[in-house]
Amino acid sequence: MVEEKEIIEKLLNGELKIRQIDDLVGDTEKSVDIRRKFIETVSNTKLEHLSNYSLSMEEAIKRNIENPIGTIQIPLGIAGPLEVHGEYADGDYYVPLATTEGALVASINRGFSVIKAAGGTSARIIEDKMTRAPVIKTESVSEAIKIKEWIKVHFNDLKEAAESTTRHGKLIKIDPIIIVGKYVYPRFVYTTGDSMGMNMVTIATDTALKILVEKTSAHVIALSGNVCVDKKAAAINLIEGRGKSIVAEISIPREIVEKKLKTTPEAIVEVNVSKNFIGSAIAGSMSFNAQYANMIGAIFLATGQDEAHIVEGSLGITFAEVVNGDLYFAVTLPDVPLATFGGGTKIETARECLEIMGVYGAGKVGKFAEIVAGTVLAGELSLIGALAAGHLARAHKDLGRG
Repeated sequence: MVEEKEIIEKLLNGELKIRQIDDLVGDTEKSVDIRRKFIETVSNTKLEHLSNYSLSMEEAIKRNIENPIGTIQIPLGIAGPLEVHGEYADGDYYVPLATTEGALVASINRGFSVIKAAGGTSARIIEDKMTRAPVIKTESVSEAIKIKEWIKVHFNDLKEAAESTTRHGKLIKIDPIIIVGKYVYPRFVYTTGDSMGMNMVTIATDTALKILVEKTSAHVIALSGNVCVDKKAAAINLIEGRGKSIVAEISIPREIVEKKLKTTPEAIVEVNVSKNFIGSAIAGSMSFNAQYANMIGAIFLATGQDEAHIVEGSLGITFAEVVNGDLYFAVTLPDVPLATFGGGTKIETARECLEIMGVYGAGKVGKFAEIVAGTVLAGELSLIGALAAGHLARAHKDLGRG
């Protein structure tokens, strides 16, 4: 067995690469220790906190991480109860939130209190899909049109090939099929069950494309041509939806708005119009909301979701109006990729956070999505209420600065 000091010496001399340690040592935890000690040496830093963790690195290294040296710890708060009445979630839920932003958990918790006093929020999934859109090169625009028509005519053949790779994924359509010059961008759209499904649809699309290449003159330039659109804010996702498209709404009596938010329905509507609609429009933003990313980010980090999808989850529109003197308030999130099974959800801390809400494992992603929608509504309502009442700066002064 090669000694630890010898391995570190070889790493320092460039005779060994850090990715080779696992094979050389044969013990996951020991390789993590050696890799961390090497980093401590080259950076002249003591990594005592990164080395303290309870999750199984042996399991994590199989599918979640490469070249591990430890773990990052983010403070985890709890807010609740959130009262949700949806198709899948119905009742009170406590929501774990991982964040370093002081006042965020308190603000969401205040939103939960308003929702509870008003009888709960209604939440629904309005679309459920995952996408992959390759870029295909042809010889001319005429040939591009022929490829587009071939895809339409032979959809069932492509569907059969794609679905042969997965038990859970279903190809529901290839639309839109965009032509730019002699390039074709077909957007493959799937349902993926309880998995977020990005890897699933990538493999399925790759298999379907082999038939397209075999039967036509198409040349696949890249399996992802950025029309998916994965891990980027995009208008097509705002319009077409991606992941779970979810809506949460609530009607709040005027007296509750005045008592708990210290403002009026009219003031909240004006802030929403002037900030979220006009302000976002003049800035060229595609997110007509105040802070969806805050709630999405805190939930994603707590529950092992793909953190890069926070940028997609930040898309959405907040709507508010006065109805018979009361406040109608709704959030629409068209692009929230979620999972309760596989991927990062298997990490021990993520699983425990999902279990707090009763949404870990197969058959739970719909319930999870509706809880997420209710949480976003709570945070959005609380912030806009604070802005309308002039309380935002005070809250951050009291809670964000210690």
